[in-house]
Amino acid sequence: MQALALLKSRKLTPEQLFMLSVLTVNGGNYLYNLILGRVLGPAQFADAAVLITFLLVLSFIAMTFQLVTAKFSVLFEEDTFKNFIARVYKQALIVGIFLGVLIVGFASQLQAVFHTSSSNMFVIFGCGVPLYFLMSVNRGSYQGKKAYKSLSITYQGEMLSRLLITLGIILLFDIKSSWVIALGILISFGFGLFPFKAKQLSFKTVLPLEKTYSKQIKHFFLLTAFYELTQIIINNSDILLVKHYFESYEAGLYASLALIGRIVYFIAWMFVMLLLPAVVELQKEGKDTASVLFKYVGYISAIASVIILVCLACPELIIKLLFGEAYISMAPLLWKYAIATSMFAISNIFAYYYLSLDQYIPVIISGIFGMLQVALVVFFHDSLAQVVHMQIVAMALLLGIQLVFFKGQYLIQKKLNLK
Repeated sequence: MQALALLKSRKLTPEQLFMLSVLTVNGGNYLYNLILGRVLGPAQFADAAVLITFLLVLSFIAMTFQLVTAKFSVLFEEDTFKNFIARVYKQALIVGIFLGVLIVGFASQLQAVFHTSSSNMFVIFGCGVPLYFLMSVNRGSYQGKKAYKSLSITYQGEMLSRLLITLGIILLFDIKSSWVIALGILISFGFGLFPFKAKQLSFKTVLPLEKTYSKQIKHFFLLTAFYELTQIIINNSDILLVKHYFESYEAGLYASLALIGRIVYFIAWMFVMLLLPAVVELQKEGKDTASVLFKYVGYISAIASVIILVCLACPELIIKLLFGEAYISMAPLLWKYAIATSMFAISNIFAYYYLSLDQYIPVIISGIFGMLQVALVVFFHDSLAQVVHMQIVAMALLLGIQLVFFKGQYLIQKKLNLK
């Protein structure tokens, strides 16, 4: 009773409830991947990993529309907002249809490039792409208006429907095909649309926005798109390249390795959500922001160190528990991959810190080293171990440059404060 009274006296804010929802969604998506890895086995899981990676890439692209919608939903009101949201829906739908047609049209080529068992999985996935872009704009509207309950429902609906439908078909009907994964993803996009503000989707002639507003939107859209591109490259290029250069069995093994190693990144994302508002608030008050950065870098470094040590101490046990005996050959690489993702997670904290201060150089740095990672894997991929080593090299250089940049900016700011 005392615990309940304490909870009532300390009511969670809508933002905190949404964060709990995000944690639940991330946990559900992680469970979805783990179960697929166990049920399908390495070879078939390799195909599933390609679709899941395509989904992640799609989410980063669509996130550009979501963030733009969220920001300007706060700034615009009444008729200006109506014109803005109708325009964004149209543009998102056009982009979604364009990308969907590309995926469907090049399904056979994608099958050849990624050595998948069927091209149908790309056809089914491509059909759902326009829905995903509409869903992202809808979410951006809820996010900007702080309608966190509706926003949570869209995320929960997408995750739960994909998990239950996909695993239900596989387990009940014993159909272990890549098209089942694609179908589950497609249907989940439909569930993720609800609740949907259909009135905002208008195909009538939209009045043009003022030039000042259009310039602001374009500027923010391009910056956000570039940032999301860096995330796509660093987060997903390795899985797609491995699927291209290696046999399906080895690619499936690598996908399991990547999923476990990226635990650090998913944890870091939650700290990023806490970092941004704290930094912005301190900046408005004219206070030092570096202390907040140090705190969260310290948290991530400590968590990453523990994860790396656990992966080093008992890699076989971890892989057996999460994926099973079939993936045990990846055990020696687990701690190394964790090192690569840990360095990226820490680098990401620096990038978000400077984004919150309206400084974009660290984002450009991330893009450069994302391309370096791709180039290293393209030229050096004799084994899965070498692929992991190349990522360690790229992420070590990225973190090093971020630290040098921070040190330089910190010293400059210190000199300015002394004057």
